[in-house]
Amino acid sequence: MKLNNLRWWVIALIALATVINYIDRSALSVLWPDIVEELFPDESALERKQIYATISIVFVFSYAFGQAIFGKIFDWIGTRLGFVLSIAVWSIATVAHAFAQGLLTFSIFRAVLGLSEAGNWPGATKANAEWFPTKERALAQGIFNSGAAIGGIVAIPLIAYLTIFFSWKMVFVVIGATGLLWLIPWLILVKAPPGSHPWITDAEKDYILTGQKRMESDGSCSEIEEYNPSTAELLSRKQSWGVIIASAAIDPIWWLFVFWIPIYLNEVYAMDVKSIGIYGWVPYVGAMVGAWFGGLLAQNRMKAGWNTNKTRKFVITLGCLIMLPSLLMMADPGAPSTAVMIMAVILFGFQTAIGNVQTLPSDLLGKKSVGTLAGFAGMASKLGAVGLTALVPILTADGNYTPAFVIGASLSIIAMAAVWILIPNIAPLKKR
Repeated sequence: MKLNNLRWWVIALIALATVINYIDRSALSVLWPDIVEELFPDESALERKQIYATISIVFVFSYAFGQAIFGKIFDWIGTRLGFVLSIAVWSIATVAHAFAQGLLTFSIFRAVLGLSEAGNWPGATKANAEWFPTKERALAQGIFNSGAAIGGIVAIPLIAYLTIFFSWKMVFVVIGATGLLWLIPWLILVKAPPGSHPWITDAEKDYILTGQKRMESDGSCSEIEEYNPSTAELLSRKQSWGVIIASAAIDPIWWLFVFWIPIYLNEVYAMDVKSIGIYGWVPYVGAMVGAWFGGLLAQNRMKAGWNTNKTRKFVITLGCLIMLPSLLMMADPGAPSTAVMIMAVILFGFQTAIGNVQTLPSDLLGKKSVGTLAGFAGMASKLGAVGLTALVPILTADGNYTPAFVIGASLSIIAMAAVWILIPNIAPLKKR
């Protein structure tokens, strides 16, 4: 049996895994108003916010180190088994949330969830490098990233809706079981890489493998050898640090909204879980559109003759410049409908940029090292998110979220600077 456009089926399935990933991780923030009433009835509003921040920090710390760990795991055992390990563990961890009794047990289950969910990102970057020619990678990454946005869109109203029929504990069980069902089509569809997959057509295999050949940066046709450095050598290159620092700067902006949109709407606009379900999904529509836009724009520029360096820097810079004024506008957004629309613009800019930031490892390195650099960049990005998440309860103790948004605006500038300064030419690296 041959299946046309197999690469798009693969990335669609990974995007679906990302939707599930975001539903699982978002459940805690959406259900938090109900959880605190049952488990923390005697704590003050500030104490509840600090408990939530502590649990979130544990998650992001675990997520950070999980990125580096799973980056290596995916390079060792491959994309197919790497995803099986990652999603099976995170689904079981989600179900376990139903048995949490307080801060300690929630922290343990969030740690396991964060560690295992982290595999989704280096795994997707590696799958992208395996299954797509260079010119299609930004679009493929955009499709994958749109899964995060769709997950955000679906998660908040879906979880709010499920609370009509189930307790918060049973909601964790239902959404955790969904991830285990995903393993069935994955194991059936992804039997091997494109070079040896029994279902891939000869034309598609040739198209993918030919499009992955690494050419000289001046566009000449002399093929160059893939660069797969050791970890020490990888970390000695300034280009690697450009990827790592850009990721560490830009990603906390996303997590600022993932963690705090429901809490922000609850605190600033006094919304309950059902009201949050009405408003909270809107920003993720902007994220979904941005993910597609960033990928399509990069593909369009490359078809127009732009090289990888010019294309990546243009799209990343555009996304950051969209975020910058929008984050500052959140200082006084006015009505809740206006606030969520501004958030949608911010997340549109973020997703426009992030898909191209995440393709940088495959632009610079050979396929055997992509997962490692993507893992280190992911770890740095989540450590940056830890720092901002830890600061939010302090910065917003009086209910004013402006300082957090100003920090986010500053981070968008740092991300741009890291790419432009530390990666002078986005092109395949060579041995020294």
